[in-house]
This record gives sequence, C-alpha cells and structure tokens, in this order.
Amino acid sequence: MPTRTDTIFEKFLAPVFRTFLLNQEDLERFYKSLDWDAATTRLSHPAVTYPDYYRNANFHGIEGGYLTTGAAVTYDPITQYALPPGESLVRQAAIATLQTQPRRILDLGCGTGTGTLMLKQAFPSAEVVGLDLSPYMLVVAEHKAAQAGVEVQWRHGLAEQTGLPDGAFDLVTISLVFHETPPAIAKAILRESYRLLTVGGEVLVLDGSQRVLRQADWLTNIFEEPYIHDYAAGSVDAWMGAAGFGAVQTQDIWWVHQATRGVKPLSRTVEFTRPEANLQEVTGWALG
Repeated sequence: MPTRTDTIFEKFLAPVFRTFLLNQEDLERFYKSLDWDAATTRLSHPAVTYPDYYRNANFHGIEGGYLTTGAAVTYDPITQYALPPGESLVRQAAIATLQTQPRRILDLGCGTGTGTLMLKQAFPSAEVVGLDLSPYMLVVAEHKAAQAGVEVQWRHGLAEQTGLPDGAFDLVTISLVFHETPPAIAKAILRESYRLLTVGGEVLVLDGSQRVLRQADWLTNIFEEPYIHDYAAGSVDAWMGAAGFGAVQTQDIWWVHQATRGVKPLSRTVEFTRPEANLQEVTGWALG
C-alpha cells in the first residue's frame, strides 16, 4: 500500500495510528482471511469506468486511493477515530434526523458498509442497497454483513449515475462522500438522488460541518483530501435546493459534523411508485 510521505497525515498522524491505534497483526489476519481476487471479480460491474476525479485522487494520502486493498482493510479502524466522538455515535445521530419509515433504502458511497448496516438495523423490514465505486470496499462490506447475518444488496457503480430506475427508493443516504468529490459531482449525486426517490422520499447527507471547516482551515489540511477545500466553501443546503429538494434542513452533529436532509416534493410530472411493490419489482433485480 504505497503512500505519499510529504503529507501532514503521513508525517504526524500516521505514526500515531500505526503505533498506538492500529493492530497490524489483526489487519494482516483480516486481509489474509479474504479471497480478494475472487470477491472483487464477483462484485465488480464490468461496465463501470472509473472517472479521473476518483481514479487519480490519493484519498488520505494513499496512492491509488480506495482502489486498493490497503484502503479497504484500514478504513474502519481509522474512521472510528477520525469521526469524533465516535463513528457509531455520529452515524446514529444522523439516522435519528430522519422523518419517515422507508421501505426501500439506497446508501450511496457506502464504503465498507458501516452506515448501511446501521440503516438496516434501524429499519429491519426495509430492503437496503449499498452502492460504492470501490469493489475493495464492497468486499469488506459484504463480509461484515455476512458476519452480522444481515441481508443487504451490494452494488458496484457510480453514485452520480447509478443506472437504477426512477422512483425506486424511499430514502437515499450519502455519508462522508461529498468532501471526497468535486462540488460538480456532489451536485450530480443529488440530482441522481432526486430521480431515484419516490415522491415524499428523503435524502440524507452526512459529512463534515462546512461552517466549522471554513472557520478552522487547519482541519482541511490534516487528511490531505483533494476536494475538501471546495467542499468547505460550498453549501449542501444550496446544492439540495438546486436539485429540487424541499424542506431542506441542516443539523450540527457533535460540532464538527453536519446532517442535511431534504424531501422530494409533490410534482405533477412524477409517476407514483406502488407502495406495495418490492425492490425486485421496481428495479428488476433481487436481493442476495
């Protein structure tokens, strides 16, 4: 897992993680427990093309970004410390802002599936899909779901161009994605979310607080994220409004995070999806 050596994270924080917070033996054991070649081949969609903004970005200073096994193996151990006061607390607080009881949920940019599994636990009767552009992250997500005995459909694809049908979901979530994408892509993801939602459906975006990031510029420099300065300068509220969402609200979560939710309003041009239809009927593919 080659990394840049000139980043703030690699110079100062990575040694702390490696020495005190990460158990290298456990990570190595987990890595060897999975058949990465077979799993990534099975989970990869052959038609997916990796865009330059993703393929050429060294997220967290890692050469190759999320298109590496190293990033997938270390993501969970690092993220639990990188989201104060704790990843589960932050994600649960975001889920608590939801106003509906969704039947069909799509988690865009699901990564290793931590948030996806929490959504399934919060709404056990819902059919849940996790979509990510990294097959390596999906390998970990699938493993975690199997360990938990939870049924989730994992799908490889672009969040801004999913290929899924209109109005297929009641809830679309996007967690810790926008600070890792150019604003134009974040806006495209919101437009895609609008298309994918039923009338009255919710979108929920969890990410770093744009207000705090603007006021504390040093935070944007720690992990060397390539697009975080542009994210901090923007407004998820405005992006949602431009995508067509109504009732947009942003709530601070533990000071340094924010959860922004919006609703797809009534529209005479939108076709209503039968509420009794299940995911297989709507999308044409089955869970499992």
